[in-house]
Amino acid sequence: MTEFSPARALPDSTPAAPVSVPTSSENEAVRTAEGTDRLLSAELLAGIRSRAAGYDQANAFFTEDLNDLVAAGYLRALVPVRFGGLGRSLAHTAREQTRLAAHAPATALAVNMHLIWTGVAASLHAQHDHSLDFLLEEAGRGEIFGFGVSEPSNDLVLFGSTTDAVPQPDGGYRFTGTKVFTSLSPAWTRLGVLGLDSSDPAAPAIVWAFLDRADAGIRVSDDWNTLGMRASQSQSTVLDGARARPDRVVRRLPVGPNGDPLVAGIFANFEILLSAVYTGLGQRALELAIAGAHRRTSLKNDGRSHAQDPVARWRVGDLVIAMDGIYPQIDALARTVDEQTWQVGPAWFAQLSGLKYRATKNAKFVVDTAVQVVGGSAYTATSELARLYRDVLAGFFHPSDEDSAHATAAASVLGPLDLPTS
Repeated sequence: MTEFSPARALPDSTPAAPVSVPTSSENEAVRTAEGTDRLLSAELLAGIRSRAAGYDQANAFFTEDLNDLVAAGYLRALVPVRFGGLGRSLAHTAREQTRLAAHAPATALAVNMHLIWTGVAASLHAQHDHSLDFLLEEAGRGEIFGFGVSEPSNDLVLFGSTTDAVPQPDGGYRFTGTKVFTSLSPAWTRLGVLGLDSSDPAAPAIVWAFLDRADAGIRVSDDWNTLGMRASQSQSTVLDGARARPDRVVRRLPVGPNGDPLVAGIFANFEILLSAVYTGLGQRALELAIAGAHRRTSLKNDGRSHAQDPVARWRVGDLVIAMDGIYPQIDALARTVDEQTWQVGPAWFAQLSGLKYRATKNAKFVVDTAVQVVGGSAYTATSELARLYRDVLAGFFHPSDEDSAHATAAASVLGPLDLPTS
């Protein structure tokens, strides 16, 4: 799961996605909605934090968390009001995801996958592209969407597939293959997937469609036993001729990088919301470092706490500086999506992949340093910081990875890499 970067092959002249700037009345409605109480109350978040360690230890799905989040309407945050949602912006939802991740990173990471799809659908709707309006309608009614994209050995991610997509006479498709890291596996009712239609060898295509869990040909494997992010239960999903109805086939695109609004929307929502989750994880690690510095004492320092130790103070200050720079980056890119002022091209993809790279690397640095500040107590199996240490490692496996982010950034200023001719 590495390559998530269309920028490498998109020239500067790549046409921008259609832009539809919301009217002043629509913007005012969003501001009014977001001026109300936060979606996630302190009481709800406290309950979620109290269960996080138990889910991790038992390698169990966050069922109670999900029930509470559904009851709060949180899974409808990005769904426009006209479709039964809360009509929140991506910027507002990203901030809430940061708060949620600070209480339970695995819960936030899994919920992200549903929010990504609703964010993509809302973005397309704002661009007068109604191909995913059905998703908004169903999400507004309580359906939960999974993200069935990652596949074993598929480092092209959005631009290639090892899953077979076989066209049907009625215009639908049947999908056969294995999807991995399918978060929300115990709970999703709809699954967004991609597959390769090679029925025309001269023009193979990537097909995007949505499956209904109640249909035949879908099996979820109980194979999630990982180092961290255990409560996400991102189990493998085996597709064996799973059928997507014609009205649930939403794209048929050329193999390889492209700037289609669906692809651009997935990239933007994925990178921004993922960055928000790992930033929340880092935020909690900083909180634990501060508490640990006050709690830990030193004989060399006349029994005073490490909060009075110059080295510990320097380290905590370094964490404050590191975290302080991430929040405005997430907010700025999310607002660009909300205001539909983005321009699909190398620079945009470089900003998104760069944000994800910085956010996950920053979170890892904060957790590592927090462990140093807290000391040996952080090394116990029951330590919350030890769980964060395991959870944060998952950030390196999500696209865009380090190599892809750097390749995208280079391509945005140097142009595409010249391939050797034969």
